[in-house]
Amino acid sequence: MDSPSNGYGWAGALPAKQGLYDPTNERDACGVGFIINIKGQVSHKILRDSENLLCNMSHRGATGADSRDGDGAGVMLSMPHRLLSREFLALGCTLPPPGQYSTGNIFTDPNNSECMAHFDAIAEQLGLRVVAWRRVPVNSEILGPTSRSREPAIMQPLVVGDWWEERRFQRQLFVLKKRARHEIGGWFYVCSLDTRIIVYKGQLTPEQVPEYYADLRDAHCETHFALVHSRFSTNTFPSWERAQPFGWCAHNGEINTLRGNKNWMRAREGLLHSKAFSDGDLEKTFPIIDELGSDSAALDSVLELLVVSGVMTMPEAVMVMVPEAWQNNPTMPSAKRAFYEWASCVMEPWDGPALLTFSDGRYCGASLDRNGLRPCRYYITSDDRMICASEVGTVDIDPAMVVEKGRLMPGRMLLVDTREGVVVDDEKLKLQHAQRYPFQQWLDTHQIKISHLAVKDAATVDDQIPVSQDRRMRAFGYSAEFLNLILGPMVQYGKEPLGSMGNDTVLACMDPAPRLPYEYFRELFAQVTNPPIDPIREKIVMSLACHVGPEGNLLEISDCQAHRLSLDSPLLTKPELAAIRGMSARYPEWVSHTIDITFAAADGVDGYRRALDRVCEEAQVAIDRGAKILILSDTMVGAERVALSALLAAGAVHHHLVATKLRAKVALLVETGEAREVHHFCVLIGYGVDAICPYMVYETIAKLHRENVLPDKPVAQLIGQFRSAVDDGFRKVMSKMGISTLQSYKGAQIFEALGVASDVIDKCFVGTASRVQGTTLEGFAADALTRHDNAYGLPGAIATIGDEGEYNWRKVGSKHINTPGAISSLQDAVRTKNKASWLKYTEASQQSIQDCTLRGLLEIHADESQAIPVEEVEPWTNIVKRFCTGAMSYGSISKEAHTALAVAMNRLGGKSNSGEGGEDPERSIPRANGDSERSAIKQVASGRFGVTSNYLADADELQIKMAQGAKAGEGGELLGTKVSSEIAKTRHTTPGVTLVSPPPHHDIYSIEDLKQLIFDLKSANHRARISVKLVSEVGIGVVASGVVKALADHILVAGHDGGTGAARWTGIKYAGLPWELGLAETHQTLVLNDLRGRVVLQTDGQLKTARDVAIAAMLGAEEFGFATTPLITLGCVYLRRCHQNNCAVGVATQDPVLRAKFRGQPEHVINFFYYLAEDLREIMASLGIRSINELVGRTEFLRTTPGYHFDKGGLDLGLLLKPAHEMRPGVATYSVIKQDHQIESRLDSRLLPELLESLRTGRPAEVATEICNTDRAVGAILSYHLSVAHGLEGLPQGTVRLHLRGSAGQSLGAFLAPGIAIDLEGDANDYVGKGLSGGQIVVYPPRASTFDSHVNVIVGNVCLFGATSGEAFIGGIAAERFAVRNSGALAVVEGVGDHGCEYMTGGRVVVLGNVGRNFAAGMSGGLAYVLAEGFEDMCNKESVDLETVHGDEALWLKQTIQRHADLTGSKHARRVVDRFSGLLPKFVKVFPRDYKRVLAQESANINVPVEPQLPKPVVSEVVDIEDALVDESLLSDRVQNLDKLRGFAKYRRRGDKYRSAKKRTTDWDEISTRQTKSQLQVQAARCIDCGVPFCQSDVDGCPIGNVIPKWNELVYKNQWRDAFDRLMATNNFPEFTGRVCPAPCEGACVAGISELPVAIKSIEAAIIDHAWDMGWMRPVPPVRRSGWRVAVVGSGPAGLSAADQLNSAGYLVTVYEREDRIGGLLTYGIPNMKLDKRLVERRVDKMAKEGVEFVTGAHIGVTHSAADLLSSFDAVLLATGATWPRDLSIEGRQLEGVHFAMDFLTDSTKSLLSKRGGILAAGKRVVVIGGGDTGNDCIGTSVRQGAASVTNFELLPQPPRERAADNPWPQYPRVYRIDYGHEEVISRWGKDPRIYSISAKRFLGNSRGHLCGIETVRVQWTREAGRWSMEEVEGSKEVVEADLVFLAMGFLGPENKVIEELGVRQGPRSNVETGEGSYRTSVEKVFAAGDCRRGQSLVVWGINEGRMAASEMDTWLRNKQMACDQSRLIN
Repeated sequence: MDSPSNGYGWAGALPAKQGLYDPTNERDACGVGFIINIKGQVSHKILRDSENLLCNMSHRGATGADSRDGDGAGVMLSMPHRLLSREFLALGCTLPPPGQYSTGNIFTDPNNSECMAHFDAIAEQLGLRVVAWRRVPVNSEILGPTSRSREPAIMQPLVVGDWWEERRFQRQLFVLKKRARHEIGGWFYVCSLDTRIIVYKGQLTPEQVPEYYADLRDAHCETHFALVHSRFSTNTFPSWERAQPFGWCAHNGEINTLRGNKNWMRAREGLLHSKAFSDGDLEKTFPIIDELGSDSAALDSVLELLVVSGVMTMPEAVMVMVPEAWQNNPTMPSAKRAFYEWASCVMEPWDGPALLTFSDGRYCGASLDRNGLRPCRYYITSDDRMICASEVGTVDIDPAMVVEKGRLMPGRMLLVDTREGVVVDDEKLKLQHAQRYPFQQWLDTHQIKISHLAVKDAATVDDQIPVSQDRRMRAFGYSAEFLNLILGPMVQYGKEPLGSMGNDTVLACMDPAPRLPYEYFRELFAQVTNPPIDPIREKIVMSLACHVGPEGNLLEISDCQAHRLSLDSPLLTKPELAAIRGMSARYPEWVSHTIDITFAAADGVDGYRRALDRVCEEAQVAIDRGAKILILSDTMVGAERVALSALLAAGAVHHHLVATKLRAKVALLVETGEAREVHHFCVLIGYGVDAICPYMVYETIAKLHRENVLPDKPVAQLIGQFRSAVDDGFRKVMSKMGISTLQSYKGAQIFEALGVASDVIDKCFVGTASRVQGTTLEGFAADALTRHDNAYGLPGAIATIGDEGEYNWRKVGSKHINTPGAISSLQDAVRTKNKASWLKYTEASQQSIQDCTLRGLLEIHADESQAIPVEEVEPWTNIVKRFCTGAMSYGSISKEAHTALAVAMNRLGGKSNSGEGGEDPERSIPRANGDSERSAIKQVASGRFGVTSNYLADADELQIKMAQGAKAGEGGELLGTKVSSEIAKTRHTTPGVTLVSPPPHHDIYSIEDLKQLIFDLKSANHRARISVKLVSEVGIGVVASGVVKALADHILVAGHDGGTGAARWTGIKYAGLPWELGLAETHQTLVLNDLRGRVVLQTDGQLKTARDVAIAAMLGAEEFGFATTPLITLGCVYLRRCHQNNCAVGVATQDPVLRAKFRGQPEHVINFFYYLAEDLREIMASLGIRSINELVGRTEFLRTTPGYHFDKGGLDLGLLLKPAHEMRPGVATYSVIKQDHQIESRLDSRLLPELLESLRTGRPAEVATEICNTDRAVGAILSYHLSVAHGLEGLPQGTVRLHLRGSAGQSLGAFLAPGIAIDLEGDANDYVGKGLSGGQIVVYPPRASTFDSHVNVIVGNVCLFGATSGEAFIGGIAAERFAVRNSGALAVVEGVGDHGCEYMTGGRVVVLGNVGRNFAAGMSGGLAYVLAEGFEDMCNKESVDLETVHGDEALWLKQTIQRHADLTGSKHARRVVDRFSGLLPKFVKVFPRDYKRVLAQESANINVPVEPQLPKPVVSEVVDIEDALVDESLLSDRVQNLDKLRGFAKYRRRGDKYRSAKKRTTDWDEISTRQTKSQLQVQAARCIDCGVPFCQSDVDGCPIGNVIPKWNELVYKNQWRDAFDRLMATNNFPEFTGRVCPAPCEGACVAGISELPVAIKSIEAAIIDHAWDMGWMRPVPPVRRSGWRVAVVGSGPAGLSAADQLNSAGYLVTVYEREDRIGGLLTYGIPNMKLDKRLVERRVDKMAKEGVEFVTGAHIGVTHSAADLLSSFDAVLLATGATWPRDLSIEGRQLEGVHFAMDFLTDSTKSLLSKRGGILAAGKRVVVIGGGDTGNDCIGTSVRQGAASVTNFELLPQPPRERAADNPWPQYPRVYRIDYGHEEVISRWGKDPRIYSISAKRFLGNSRGHLCGIETVRVQWTREAGRWSMEEVEGSKEVVEADLVFLAMGFLGPENKVIEELGVRQGPRSNVETGEGSYRTSVEKVFAAGDCRRGQSLVVWGINEGRMAASEMDTWLRNKQMACDQSRLIN
């Protein structure tokens, strides 16, 4: 087996960057600890004890493929002078006294000794001497092959100086180390070089450290402390130098802000100076931070600089770098707060989860980050020792010797001063340092705040331009969708709005439309190696405050360092920016300089790059001239000037200034109209901007307020709401990466660029990953110019902002993966097994995938010679077993949908996933037919909803949800409207209360804790496969490597685009990456690490077709997850309303009325997977592949689509396609072996033989045993066996009892089942009672202990997390996060740390002692009883009330405390019981308000409603408000409170009613009566506003793509003018379509699936009628004419719409019409009662006034020459319609009285308009042959003319009254309906005129040649093999009397005169032939549109054709103009 190619980092030990693997992404975590003699007395015993400490934390580390290859371990100790004296004496050297020499371990190349000579030379230059080199004795035989491959020679130099001064000596050693690393490089690495400490470390297992280094086992090696570290690396490569401790510290955690810390440190190097260093020495140490080092090494380097320079002591430096959360802590002493605020002026926090242990020989200590997630426990013994470690029990201590047990609290420091021989109190220590200088005075004197500046109120907007016409908004890329969906809710509610169903929009880097640069950046998030933060419940640790402006010298402490501008938020108002811009008036040195970031539009694309260079240069010059504030401003944008992207400009300036070391000298502010979303602001701050003034947003808010769109509140208040929403968004985004402070987030670059070319990265975003290249600087420039041209390109024309379809699908908007056509085809395919529909689905889906995704750019390349018969490929029944459905929780989707998925997957042998919402145990009972509703995969997420021992035991796979695709780094969210009583029961929570799960940080905050959770779950069900769900992001490969080493059996790599759950839009749109990148990186990295064979790899994320599955397999997946698509098969239509509980098809709702509408069946899901698997088999056969395993990782079958090109910059998928098997040949590339979980070695397994019978039978049993910290998850395996035997109910309490003694390992009693009790005498580590499921846990101190239990810590962090039932009695203090998410357990404890009872939803907790901060945050259920001093200050009262305890409750409380005293022996509890009456008033009852409400409602015996502020559930009866309220004024009032969410089910549909049939047939007025505005608001409230609005689909809905949901919403809001603007943007003639269109949009309306559709047509007509009434429809001639002339032949819908579009664009348009009136079909083809001709005339008059010339009586090709027309105009459009009628050529056709229908209708209209005669039906027996609109119009016209009778023949059978199986929604419903003409006949003669299945055989005439009858025959229709056939019915002939026959059988095509004269090519059906998707004919300059091109169709299709043809003509003429201009220039 070959090793991977090497070449990166120390000794080239890590593989070089290859494929998607990048060695810089390596992560680690660890266990740390130290043992110290507090008095500083040295001994060898301390070193021997440290071996136990190190080895007993080995489970926190990891090994590679070979167990001898550790991830790294080491020990720091005080200088072993006795040992070294002996050793160097043997080399002929006598050591100076301790402290006057230095040595340390140095790694060197074993084959190169020159580096030591180089080191000697550097030392000599610094006035030092290397007296001798000692080779450190080691035992190489114990090493594994990997660590052995890079084993260094380890040398110890003896360094002395010819002078002696301790501090100078330390500084010179510092310079020596830095210079040696910079100058020697290669293998050379200094572990430590100091006078007081030495570090022994390497790529070793903890057990190997003392075995490898002989020194450590030498009795002469004595020390007063030993600081150890055990590393868990995410890779398996040899990294000797990354082992810890480093020279000064050991770090357990991850610095999340590392990139920013490095950049800022580099920028500060320009300011660093210190007299302590000799001239030039300090500069030679730069860069202070080694780019190749880890985050811990970087922290160590800066820590060393601060201490060695003498500016700070080690504790002070730690306080500055890792400060506690001081900003929101009112109880903190003011002096300490002042110190921290001063420190924040000096340096940003190194933020991230961190337990930092450190020592300089004198001090030894530990510091915990502000969140306190890392465990740190300590003992102090009576013999002056302190043992401090990540766990207790690591060193065996006699309990009688322990005098104190404690833990390090969040933000606190544990410090031992061995010189003074004391443990320094944290508060005392920090106050001591805080009082060294007058920090508060410095702040008061020097710090500048916004309040100190002259902030003047000013108007937010000073122009009168309405929002819809503000060109700047168009130039900056604003959309109506953003205003409505994002900005509106932010301003109204102060929060970013929720969305759902993930993100299926085209990637920005693949979108040909202009995109903002922000959209290319994906937010990184914490998963596995570090935790996110809870920004809701743990907001107290977060801060948005930051300091801006020039920094001081880091190597001094002075008052001037406080002279910075302090901002509470990075978002500035316009007045605040104005005040900052002018602050030099008060602070003269604070000069601001504004840099214009616009450039001349005339400079074009090249001007963009020049402008960026100019901005950078100007910034540098301004700083040189003394500017302290730089403001990048795009306010100069206008007709002649284009704005640079503020992001590109700011990024370029920031990195330019960092590189020139000027960045720390200036504040960088941005004044921009571009940034407006939370993500935009985050990216700007993330790339170094200090503050932002988004002036365009503020002006937009003011304008929307002025236009009455926003609430009637002061504009300043609305802007405040927006800023509040953005601030919350900042916290959310920061928290996802585990960053607490904005100051640390600033410049931290926590993003990956997706599809950005390296030239842009190198200039603007240095250090950011961009792995597929993409858009270049020229591409961004082109986008900016396009937006500018859209806004300013046509002077005078209104550049209205559009609805871009970025969030919801729009026909002409951004591309989406899920389209109406694909959805409807899929549903038809799986419901009817229609293969044709399946092919349509796959074709539509593949096109969408090609448009939107990375895999769409890939082609499967098959060699035909390798193909095999499909029969040789594994069967579909095997393949489907690799399919899983997604983790959609019961709660997010309905029970019906959830169970249908489970039944389907169980039938197939695949797996369904419970999601995070728990599962009803009854679903495990098989149905009568054998079906199972049980989910095979049970998910364990951060919310721990319903996670019990029984739940875990009843699973085939347990999936740990580290992240979710739709909202990576966040917890799940379920609105209270969906938390029904059933959901609340399953989730163990409170009905009606919104559930926002914490992010995954409580027990999975690091790799070693994930490893523990895997251990716990494997114990809870050893049968189940343990899976870890990750989301694609850069670095996921090394994360996955760590997960495999943590013994996961299965990894799911999810894409960014999935998710039914609710999430904020920022998370949905901008977190996570495509699965293609994550999967490929994971597969490559696992193969490179030789870990791939140990794990099964799965992916999911919008997988649609077999092609997707095949590509996923080729990129490394063995299994495949599907979520959205199976839901679609069950009826989901992608409403994107899952979070609102109003799913119209019953899929994603808990509303019982809506759930009843669910129509999905398991068979639909099965059919989908069958089709998919069969398609996949065909692909595999074409490749010669017989099994999925053969396909895994075979990227050689893939290639980028040949000919791929993208104008903005092409994507390069080369890294994605690198075959992993070539990166490390010979290793497994798919799962071949199972992980070894060593179940049999666990304590439970050893106890099981003795207890198994009791667990099965219920016979009582007890066992006693010793326990140590390596015994973890004790009780979990026993609980599994109990749950399997007895289910959820378990056994009686205490049936099986364990008596344990010692220090229990993590997760004691995890998921302990009912019937098992654990008594522990001793103490325990983290996670005691995790998921407690009914068992009992009692923990109490050893009986020999001398300390008081209630002031000592006895159990660790996160105890009782997710407990559902059972009891816990803790005889001592519990550390942080006690009883988080407790939902049913009883607990008694004697004190808790921070965040106690957070997010608790049930159970009871009694606390008999002090509590930490933030108690009860987010608590919504259960009760807590607290006896603590100052409790009210520590309690988060946002969701709870504090009450007293009395009555029966007090009695229960006393009895419970008595039980606690009896069980634990607690003296403190006994004292409380004894003094209970006196102490009772001091008890505080913590009562959640939601829980109180529920209890009150239950006691009143009423149903639990949902939260009052949310909409009420649907009522079953349909409400007709109009009928209930006849009075319009009353109705007007009522519509103010319409329920828009559920209007489709709540209100009755009402279209425009026909007038009375009897009355209307007496006139020619329009048949309908219009509704009032209020009535139409009710109808508009029925619109669901679907995420995929089928009503505007061009497949089945509106051909012109009317954005129907948008104008419905505007009508609902009574915003008629906006509705009019929105309507006119897509439809030229809504007054026509709103009257005569058959409304396919209504047939496709989603509401029509289960209710009647929305009355779209009525609303459309009303909007335009109202616009005419209001005068909004007035002539607007174009401002500028192009001079080009266009002729339009035909004035029907296509001709008029094209003329309208072209005239608006400035062309000179002439329309030719052969009739005497303009309008074509609209005038003479549609009768007046359907379309009043005055409306047509009105519109024609308007167009004429706008400049369109109309010529009537012009029959081109007959009366006018077509050739002359062609020569006279620059372009000609044929829009002649399809006027050639279909004839009925039967005997008697020549008889008088047989007419074409259109002749009759034309004559009728002409006689009405000009009183001319024609065909008349008066007194005649009329027969209309043919149906449709034309036939119906003939019927209505005949009735009005006074026909004697009217009969209608239809050849086809009568349609069904409901949709037939072959007419599925959303097709136009082919159902029986009574139209206006039919109704009029029924009214007149009492029967329907239609006769179905009848055929006319011949016309009968009289002697005068007049028609007198029709001979007919009945026909019968049958269907065979999918085809209909007709045959005549024998004996059915009859004669129908008739005087007039109208043939209404459609049209064959256009008349040919003009076509023939022009020589235009025609198709087989005589239509004009054009290219696909084009309107250009075969003749130059001639275009065609409408029915003459596409055949007979609807009016809306005609309008659409005209619009599209006009657009193509415009492009063609513009190009022609450009060619002419270029020709002139050349000439």
